[in-house]
Amino acid sequence: MLKKSIIRLATLSDLNSVKNIAEACAEYMISKGIFQWNEHYPSKEIFKEDISKEELYVTVIKNIVVGCVMFSKKKDDLYNEIDWLTPDSNNLYVHRLAVHPKFQGQGLARSMMDFVELNAQKMNCLSVRLDTFSKNVRNQKFYKSRGYIKLGDVYFPKQSDFPFHCFEKLFPD
Repeated sequence: MLKKSIIRLATLSDLNSVKNIAEACAEYMISKGIFQWNEHYPSKEIFKEDISKEELYVTVIKNIVVGCVMFSKKKDDLYNEIDWLTPDSNNLYVHRLAVHPKFQGQGLARSMMDFVELNAQKMNCLSVRLDTFSKNVRNQKFYKSRGYIKLGDVYFPKQSDFPFHCFEKLFPD
């Protein structure tokens, strides 16, 4: 059951909470044999940069930060290897979606992605693009159920030897 939550822009005062969520998620995934996040990624510095650029949002329940998501119109160079379905002119890129393991299974990731997609549509984006770890079957199923199409793979050597699948969801004109 989804508890009453709000999604808001992250502030520097959220930095430790967000980093703690990422660490808890990394531990949880590693316990399930999913080596997606580690001591290198996502770092406190990356989250700090997301906050300074006003690209990180947090989900809050009763004044407790329980999740986060970063989205931006900036395309990482690594994504140039992918044959995307739409031109690179106006797309939204999602990174670092996380819900603290204690709060998973309540629809919070779903509501954060609804928020991302609503923002993409408000900005007249052609699509939302993201990647997820090839060994994280749960995430792949989640994105496919939302209409995302798997297009190709990229590699993050500091995270894993295994690929990350790139997905794109189109928005009708």
